[in-house]
Amino acid sequence: MGARVTILMGVFQGADHLKEQLASISGQTHADWSLVASDDGSTDGGPALIEGFARGLAEGQVRLVPGPRRGFAANYLSLLQALPDDPGWVATADQDDVWLPDRLARGVAALAGVEGPALFCSRSFITSDRLEGRRLSAPRPRPPSFRNALVQNIASGNTLLLNPAAARLVAASARRIDGFVVHDWWAYLIVTGAGGRVVHDDAPTILYRQHGANSIGANDGTRARLRRLGQVANGTFRTWNETNARALAACRDLLSPEARALFAAWQEMRATPGFARRLARLRALGLYRQTRASTLALWFAALIGRL
Repeated sequence: MGARVTILMGVFQGADHLKEQLASISGQTHADWSLVASDDGSTDGGPALIEGFARGLAEGQVRLVPGPRRGFAANYLSLLQALPDDPGWVATADQDDVWLPDRLARGVAALAGVEGPALFCSRSFITSDRLEGRRLSAPRPRPPSFRNALVQNIASGNTLLLNPAAARLVAASARRIDGFVVHDWWAYLIVTGAGGRVVHDDAPTILYRQHGANSIGANDGTRARLRRLGQVANGTFRTWNETNARALAACRDLLSPEARALFAAWQEMRATPGFARRLARLRALGLYRQTRASTLALWFAALIGRL
C-alpha cells in the first residue's frame, strides 16, 4: 500500500502566491496526497483559488476549513489537533513557496522502513518574490537531536514530512497543549524527545520565496545573526524557551527517560542564579546549536540570564 500524504497548509491573505504553490503540489511525482488548507480569515481571493483548485481534483482530495484567527502558530496547531487518530503520513506547507517536483517522494523514500517516529526536512533554495536569485539555505552540519532541539529549530516547516508514527505522536501532543512557538520546532522537539529519528536532507526540496509578508522568512546572513542577538537581548529567546517548556511539561510522559532527564536539567540550569554557575551547567548539559556563531549566542543568553 502506498504512502498517502496529508498536506496541512495555513492560509492567510495568500492570493498573490497560492496559484504557483498549488500547481507545484499537483505536480508532485508522489501523486498520492490530499490537502487540508486552514484559512485564517483571508479577505483576498485565496480561498476562492483553493476552491477552484479543488474542483479540478477528486472529491475530498482538497478541503478548505476555517482557522482559529489567532495567528500563524495557532492556525497550524488547530490543523494538527484536528488530525484523525491514525493520520498516516503528514506534510506541512507554506502558502507562498513552490515545491520541487520530488519534494514528497524524496521524503517518503528517506523515511521508508524506519520503525518508530521519524521526521524528514531539508534545505531550501531561497529566492526573491519572483523566484529569482536562488541561494541555498544554511547547512545543518551537526546531527539532529533533542540536545539541539531544546535550543534551536532545524526542521523548516515548509519542508517537513512526518511518517505515520511521528504524525500520531505530533497530533497527540498537539491536543495536550495550548500553544507553541511554531509547528516545525514543536515537531522537532517532540520527535527527538520521544527517541524518534530526524533525517535532514542537504539537498533542497522547495523554492522558499522571500517577500514583505513572510511570517518568518529565511534565517541566514549577517542581518539574521544580528536579529538573533537582538532576540536574546530583548527576552524573545527566553519567551520561546518558556513556551516550549510549558508544552514539553504537558507531554513529559511521551519523552524518553533520557529526554525527560535532560529536560529537567535544562529547566534547572535556566533557573540557576549566577552566570558562572549557569555557564558551568550549560556546558555539562552538552546542548548545541548548528554553527559557532549561533552557539555563541546561546552562551550569551546564559551569561545575561535570558534563557
